[in-house]
This record gives sequence, C-alpha cells and structure tokens, in this order.
Amino acid sequence: MQTVLITGANRGLGLEFCKQYSAAGWRVLAVCRCPDDAEALLTLAADSDRVKVLAADIADFGQIDALAAELRGTPIDVLLNNAGVYGDRSGHGFGNLDYSTWLDTLTINTLAPVKLAEALLPNLQEGQRKLIVTVSSLMGSMTDNTSGGSILYRSSKAGVNAAMKSLSIDLAPQGIGVLILHPGWVRTDMGGPNALIDADESVSGMINVIDGYTPAQSGSFLRFGDGKVMPW
Repeated sequence: MQTVLITGANRGLGLEFCKQYSAAGWRVLAVCRCPDDAEALLTLAADSDRVKVLAADIADFGQIDALAAELRGTPIDVLLNNAGVYGDRSGHGFGNLDYSTWLDTLTINTLAPVKLAEALLPNLQEGQRKLIVTVSSLMGSMTDNTSGGSILYRSSKAGVNAAMKSLSIDLAPQGIGVLILHPGWVRTDMGGPNALIDADESVSGMINVIDGYTPAQSGSFLRFGDGKVMPW
C-alpha cells in the first residue's frame, strides 16, 4: 500500500484528494489545523481504515517538526503540499497593502511546503515513489500575468514555484522528484462559485498527472489533467 501525506486535508481540494486516494487503495495521512472541526474529513476517516487524521498548523514550523517526529519511520511515497491561502482582500491592493497578511501568506504558501519537504525528507527517502507535489497556481506565472493585482497570492505562488524548481535539482541525486501543479480555476472556498470546474475534476486530473510522473518531469510546472507545461 502506497502512502500519501496531504496538507489542508479538511476541505476543498485537500478533502477531495483524501477521498480519491483512499478510494484508490492508498494510505492517506490527512493533515489539517483543527481536526475536531473537520467533520467531513473525520467522517471519511471513520468509514475507511486507510485514512489517518493528523493535527498540524503548517504556519507553525514547530508543529511541522512535531509532525515529523510523530511520523518518524513511516515511509511516504508522495508528499502533497495542498494547503494554501489567498491573502489578498478588496481595498488592500497597492497603496494600502496589508504587510502582516502578506507575511502570513508567504509563510503558508511558500515557506511551509519547503519546511515540510525538509522535515519529512527521511520519510520520502524510505518511500517507493519519492515524490514531492505542490499545488500552485497559474497566478504564480510572470508570463501569464497580464491583469496585475493579487500581489500577495501571486508572489507567494511564484516563490514556491522557484523554491520547488531548486528542490528538484537539489534532491535529484537522492532520486526524489518534484512536481508543481496548476489545479485550474476550481469551485472551492478559495476559488469561489464562478470558477470553471469542480474539485473532483481538478483532483482526478492532478492525480492523473502524478500517476504518470517520470523523472524527466521533475521541476516542471504542469496543468491538471493533460500534464501540459505551464508558462513561468
């Protein structure tokens, strides 16, 4: 049985990843900040002995270290960095930026995925797939940015893209791969009701890309579903 660790597992894409991976026979380590409030996730775990719910606020790096200690000796095939925040708010664009929120956004979206990779590296080394997957966004692309705005979110996703590209090179000698995924515009709490696709379509498409991963793709920024290379 292969094992995937999923952050932000209590709702949206994270919860859907848990559903689809557990249904496919994977062992799922579902990480969220407040498990007691994660009713849908707890229900899923109660119905499947393949889902284990773990508590960790990934904005608190001490809690990431505690999570790694709890999982010491547990092989992880895929580390799936899904948790993220948007940060930008109406009325707080350039000229009135909320720098404290920007720091929080960078911590969760950019720094935490790297910290998780560091803390859980021994687990990945013991796994079979040895793959780090980060859910990013096309909004992190410089090339695609023709509308401006969303400075907090765009910069955090551009940052994690750059960091993951570096990890793909640094970890290659250990046989550990890195994928950066664009999930599409998804109808979730973050994506909003006007988005183009539902979470199940996005997640099934991303899992299809993950399943088809080859070492030559490590460090690539790929679109859900068809694996198309996205612009940086």
